[in-house]
Amino acid sequence: MRFEIPFYGHENVRAFHPRTIEITTEPDLTVQGDCIIGVSAECGCKDIPKKLKERLRDERSTVTFSIQVNDEIFQVAGSGNPDLILEHPHDIVIRKSKFLCPRTLAIDCDKASNDIPRKMIKMLQSPQTKGVFVIEVT
Repeated sequence: MRFEIPFYGHENVRAFHPRTIEITTEPDLTVQGDCIIGVSAECGCKDIPKKLKERLRDERSTVTFSIQVNDEIFQVAGSGNPDLILEHPHDIVIRKSKFLCPRTLAIDCDKASNDIPRKMIKMLQSPQTKGVFVIEVT
């Protein structure tokens, strides 16, 4: 199952966080949001399709995330969890840790925002840059 979430860059994208990657529906970003790589996303956790949420809550599922910006693609592998809440209206966070909250989409991820190539981050520092956050669950 595949689901794509378009988002936009922002001048304050920094991507220095060592444990998380986040996109948000919010249009603004402060420099303190150092895990956020995109704003004005089309949905938060709450609006992810029900069937995809069911798959994410199956710990046997394999979850792959792709961040696509122009011709660049960055991939992250993670895990679902039966206790995922998936109800935050604005934010989607993937985590290296096992921390769960309404914003958490996946845990035990193999990469964080500080792993994203600086070339891609530079592109995401332009509000005109459109990216796509792709969720694939098998």
